[in-house]
Amino acid sequence: MTMQHKWDVTEGEAVAIQRALAPQVQRTGSLTLDTIHTVAGIDASYKEVGRAAVVVFSFPELQIIDQALATRESVFPYVPGLLTFREGPAVEDAMQKLQVRPDVLIFDGQGIAHPRRMGIAAHMGVVLDMPSIGCAKSRLTGKYTDPGPNAGDRSPLYDRGEQIGVVLRSKPRTNPLFISIGNKIDLDLAVAVILRCLRGYRLPEPTRMADKIAAL
Repeated sequence: MTMQHKWDVTEGEAVAIQRALAPQVQRTGSLTLDTIHTVAGIDASYKEVGRAAVVVFSFPELQIIDQALATRESVFPYVPGLLTFREGPAVEDAMQKLQVRPDVLIFDGQGIAHPRRMGIAAHMGVVLDMPSIGCAKSRLTGKYTDPGPNAGDRSPLYDRGEQIGVVLRSKPRTNPLFISIGNKIDLDLAVAVILRCLRGYRLPEPTRMADKIAAL
């Protein structure tokens, strides 16, 4: 069951929607590594129009089995912390084009590692009622100690006394990734999924491919 709300809203209304949705995030789920058979990487970009790519992979083999691209005009301005209102409509359109419903969505963006615990992975996870993971390239909020230099090294990300994510070194001599719960998954499993999606690059393969397609 999906949860719908308007996308064409004011900045104040957007913040209110985030605050209303945040308690609906499920920070645990029934999935295990053995029950995940497909994962989807999702990335969105915005220039003149919003453009979202979803690429579905078999898991853990990471063979592409489906993909979709959607564009949508958006009137919502660029506001840090509210990017879902700019990019979410195109993501929703791309998801509707898929032939394969993935077990887990991996977003190039934040999950609950967000001031209102409502980054795009958490927001769209609730809207779509699907398990989701935030895998961001930079920190939006929280404090951490830099993880060790080797691939797989990690450290906790804290905000106001709460662990909101894991800072993960995905490749030596590169900046770490910021992994957080989106919806219907726990943090340990989210990190385990990301680790199994790495193929020698800084980004996990699903979001790396989605990023390429969304940027075309």
